[in-house]
Amino acid sequence: MILDQPIKKWFVDTTGQDSNIKSFVKSVSWRTVGTIDTIVISYFVTGQIKMALSIGSVEVVSKILLYYFHERAWEKITKVKVKA
Repeated sequence: MILDQPIKKWFVDTTGQDSNIKSFVKSVSWRTVGTIDTIVISYFVTGQIKMALSIGSVEVVSKILLYYFHERAWEKITKVKVKA
């Protein structure tokens, strides 16, 4: 509770909206949860921890790239709609 207010300043701007750092931290934490989920599921399917870790490491890179291209496509789509 003592650290609540100083830490809150990092995550919320003066208008009360989420800061960029909060969005970044949430993105990293969500990707971490997703990758751990993929590793656990891969382990249950394959029964091999080495294979599960390999799948998880490929998945984290591929999902970051897919998300980037997804965002760029949405950026182009929204610009086309604004011009029309």
